[in-house]
This record gives sequence, C-alpha cells and structure tokens, in this order.
Amino acid sequence: MAAGWGNVAAMDRGSNKHSARVDDELAQEVRGFVQGVGGARAEANRVPEPSAEGEPEVSSVLGGDEANDISRFGRYIGRAALPGDREKLRLSAETLLAPDDVLADIDSLPAGQEFHTVAEIWSALGRR
Repeated sequence: MAAGWGNVAAMDRGSNKHSARVDDELAQEVRGFVQGVGGARAEANRVPEPSAEGEPEVSSVLGGDEANDISRFGRYIGRAALPGDREKLRLSAETLLAPDDVLADIDSLPAGQEFHTVAEIWSALGRR
C-alpha cells in the first residue's frame, strides 16, 4: 500500500471532515429537502386559475378521442398560420396536404374572424 492510503474507508466516504455519525445526522437533516415532501403533487380535481386580463381563456382538458381529433386537426394548421383567418388557415392546411374533412371544417369557419390557437378554431367549430 502506498503512503497516505492508510484509511481507505475514509476516502471511500468522499470526506473525512466529519465523523460517520455527524455525516449521518447531517444527511437526516437535509433528507426532506433532497427527497421532497409528501403531498407536493397537484390534486387531479383542482380547477385552473382564471386567465389574466387580455390573455386567452384556459381551455378544458379533453377526453381521449376528442384529444386525438383536435391533435389530428392541429397537424394541418401550421404555426405561421396563427394568428390567422379562414383563408390563411385554409392555405396552410392545403400546403400541409390536409384531408378533405379538415379542409371542410376550415371552410365552415366564420369569415373575417381571426384565430390565435387551434383550441379557438376547435371551439368555433362547435367542438369541445
């Protein structure tokens, strides 16, 4: 064994500043900070805070099939199309090769109205 390696156990601990007992006490003191405390998760039945003035309304959580439908619809609305009116949305959907049902939905949107999110478009289509 080389000189200076007399106490291998102390080196394995990474520090010989404190004794093992003091290290264990310090670890116990900070355990709540390191691991977190119970009850930190949000409850499933909590209602989201209302939107700030001038901000879009908070949308509700969608069910499984409805979430898939809006996701499929949203794939054909390019980011550059928002905010946009019916014509801008239609051009984006055509560029992204949207199927006929998506194009028909866009065509049924009210003329002259500007939409900022896919959720707004979805709501204007009468879907929730």
